[in-house]
Amino acid sequence: MSAPPDPQPLYLDHAATSPPRREVLEAVWPYLTRVTANPSSAHAAGREAREALEQAREVVAGVLGARPGEVVFTGGGTEADNLAVTGIARAAPRGRHVVVSAVEHPAVLETALALRAEGFRVDVVGVDGDGVLDLEALRRTVTGGTTLVSVMYANNEVGTVQPLAEVAEVCRDRGVPLHTDAVQAAGSLPLDVDALGVDALSASAHKFGGLRGAGFLHVRGALALEPVLHGGGQERGRRSGTVDVASAVGTAVALHLAEAAREEESRRLAGLRDRLVAGVLAAVPGARLTGHPVRRLPHHASFCFPGVGGETVLAELEALGVTCSSGSACAAGSEDASHVLLACGLDADTARTAVRLTLGRTTTEEDVERVVDLVPRAVGLARA
Repeated sequence: MSAPPDPQPLYLDHAATSPPRREVLEAVWPYLTRVTANPSSAHAAGREAREALEQAREVVAGVLGARPGEVVFTGGGTEADNLAVTGIARAAPRGRHVVVSAVEHPAVLETALALRAEGFRVDVVGVDGDGVLDLEALRRTVTGGTTLVSVMYANNEVGTVQPLAEVAEVCRDRGVPLHTDAVQAAGSLPLDVDALGVDALSASAHKFGGLRGAGFLHVRGALALEPVLHGGGQERGRRSGTVDVASAVGTAVALHLAEAAREEESRRLAGLRDRLVAGVLAAVPGARLTGHPVRRLPHHASFCFPGVGGETVLAELEALGVTCSSGSACAAGSEDASHVLLACGLDADTARTAVRLTLGRTTTEEDVERVVDLVPRAVGLARA
């Protein structure tokens, strides 16, 4: 009798990227093969492409509770963040003061710090041990002369969801625009920009089932935005370059589907996440959950395993058929301790033991039970 086949590898790195939905691939195919004209062209083929682009913009705007003209399609979350921080700061009629949190993605943090070369003062507000923004420090830091505040909706490394409503109140009281990096939140948390109280919001399509290299930036209509890319003046002069209609269509389809299933899917994933967290903490001596225990993304579980390098645990897990990461995919392979974990108060040695397990729409109960069994084995092998 032949041996049973090896189980399929488990993909638990959805915070890094999720596979595109089949519906997205089907939706974009005509715009890769038949409707291929430049949407800025005046001829009939161009008008057909333009119509598809504007329909995609309307779908995205509908999910955000915004006007279609407030949506700018970009080449991903990093470009959207760069355009928001740099574009709003440079165009601001007053002040040269930018405030960000200490746990921002480098697409925001490094962009803000780069503004110092242009004469901006940049203040970085700290967080507590769970990665939650220090609101009192924010209130002390933001003034009526502040140019921009940027605080992410949810953290990519530890999963903590920030108190955006309170942040928005601080900004509103002082008349300061608020940008949020919603790259990790999109598809998992509500995105209505009025309810959130934000003036600008960035997202990346491949986090919620769209294509890689696609994203968007919402900018409230009255807010000035200086372009970072100059050229033909596409996207109402805010982002020059021929717009990728296929990517925009795919983004709209993916966002619509994610939003339609968001509440039910978030409940399902939160249950799986809680089972995973409880199982790992119970089975691995010394294991530590990072991020807020309750105010966290429904699909996100992140741990530190003191005494063993996170990369070593990842290698053991991969050998056992589990694909995951130690934190931000953008920093994969770096020997530096995570700036997010350091900001949460962890020492550098403990921060280097981080492992992140993030679930997705393909994750099942059986997958979680299997991982709960394999993580202690992997940590044990690494420690040995």
